[in-house]
Amino acid sequence: MPDAAPRHLAVLTSGGDAPGMNAAIRAITRTALARGWRVSGVRDGYAGLVEGRFDELASRDVGGILQRGGTVLGSARSPEFREEVGQRTALAHLREAGIDGLVVIGGNGSQTGSHALHQHGFPVVGVASTIDNDLVGSDITIGVDSALNTALEAVDRLKTTASSHRRAFLVEVMGRDCGYLALATGIASGAEAVVVPEHPTSPEAVVEQLRAAYARGNSHAVAVVGEGSDPDTEQLLAHAKAHEDDLGFELRATVLGHVQRGAAPGAFDRLLASRLGAGAVDRLAAGEHGVLVGLHGNQVDTTPLAEVIGVTKSVDERLLDLANVLAT
Repeated sequence: MPDAAPRHLAVLTSGGDAPGMNAAIRAITRTALARGWRVSGVRDGYAGLVEGRFDELASRDVGGILQRGGTVLGSARSPEFREEVGQRTALAHLREAGIDGLVVIGGNGSQTGSHALHQHGFPVVGVASTIDNDLVGSDITIGVDSALNTALEAVDRLKTTASSHRRAFLVEVMGRDCGYLALATGIASGAEAVVVPEHPTSPEAVVEQLRAAYARGNSHAVAVVGEGSDPDTEQLLAHAKAHEDDLGFELRATVLGHVQRGAAPGAFDRLLASRLGAGAVDRLAAGEHGVLVGLHGNQVDTTPLAEVIGVTKSVDERLLDLANVLAT
């Protein structure tokens, strides 16, 4: 028989913020309230869980947040929660508050925390949310599309100024150890080169791609570099500067950094977050927990947390091949 459904649900956001997290909070809260449950928001992620900082949420409390980036609940690192004693403290606070179910919105590290609580026997469901798109268990995660469009807009603007001055740009995008954002940005922007962590290359090879663009008569060139790549942006810049005389272009570097996190969520992320948030409540209502709710094809589905943690999703090799073909 399925476990009893929770009557008092808590929701927290953890790890790096992602556009769409607020839409997920809203969906979780209102879907749970529609079932007659109580809902509490945990302040500042696992840090707030360890400290027992809960605020009860009504429907109006999550009004007006759908279009906002970031997370209204906050997110913070919690070294204490990584330890057994911290986890037991968090569980004690949950039980003292009468909370009998938890939804965790976040990426790899966040879902590692979800799995730890699940192993302690507490009903937890994860919601896939990270701009890196490196989380196993969802084809695409909350925040990716909005972060991608922010990066794409930035590259488009850089190409405009690059054309005016016959320059080449190295543009570093986020992604940690996953090259999805860099690869998707490169294809969508028409970049001449894409460097991703999954495929180490040489500075010479990247510079040659920029040099070839000059030889073809391009008025500019762009190489999109995923953070964590080998070579990294600094190494590429140093090598290219040393060979700038025969590169053809002047070279500049731009690191987009956290600007990619700060966007308002687009339509895709608002819809995705709403579907996944509601799906998480539905799973708990059915007595299912210890799973990650994500998107598979066009369906909301679950993956056991045990299969999610400690694994990083890699880029699609076919997209990498496409990027190389289209860059010539």
